Amino acid sequence: MVFLEKILDLKLLNKMRLVGGFLKGKRINNPLDKLTRPLKDLVRESIFNIITHSKDEYIDLKNAKILDLFSGTGSFGIECISRGAKEVYFFENYEKSLKVLKKNIEILNLKKEAKIFDKDIYKNNLDLKNIKFEIVFLDPPFRDNNINLLLKKIKDSGVVSKNTLIIIHRNKKTKEEFKNELNISREQIYGISKIIFGKIY
Repeated sequence: MVFLEKILDLKLLNKMRLVGGFLKGKRINNPLDKLTRPLKDLVRESIFNIITHSKDEYIDLKNAKILDLFSGTGSFGIECISRGAKEVYFFENYEKSLKVLKKNIEILNLKKEAKIFDKDIYKNNLDLKNIKFEIVFLDPPFRDNNINLLLKKIKDSGVVSKNTLIIIHRNKKTKEEFKNELNISREQIYGISKIIFGKIY
């Protein structure tokens, strides 16, 4: 039975490619289910091109600390580590994604750089004391409409500075008002995805 479960697990996995840094070309696992919505290679590459070359969104990833919320199988955070980030804090509580995330970290030997938290960020505080992040990446389910609540929780936790870059992955059809929580500097559309860049007021 255990052997059969392992076979089924393998059948439910897809491979995604890392697009930059010392892990460029390496492939990571991604479960094939409707609840997991991976950030496509092209979108990730475009995000990192913006981070690297733009004026308003520039972040030096070398030795940076990254907060990856709703991290799924870790493609964004792992890409950050590949490009020089010192630490990435992954928050994910969907069982299938969490299992694959842990496996990806193990396979790529990134346990030193990766901190994994099995937490529902809506129901729990971040509880990360004395840490300031250079980037906070949010990739909640498209159906979620509590982005302002999340941004307020992030701000109140004290983990961001005026220079922290906030990156949010949403459906391009989603209409959201960020009220007084986020100063948007850029929006990019890729297929069905909308990537929002900004900083918390």
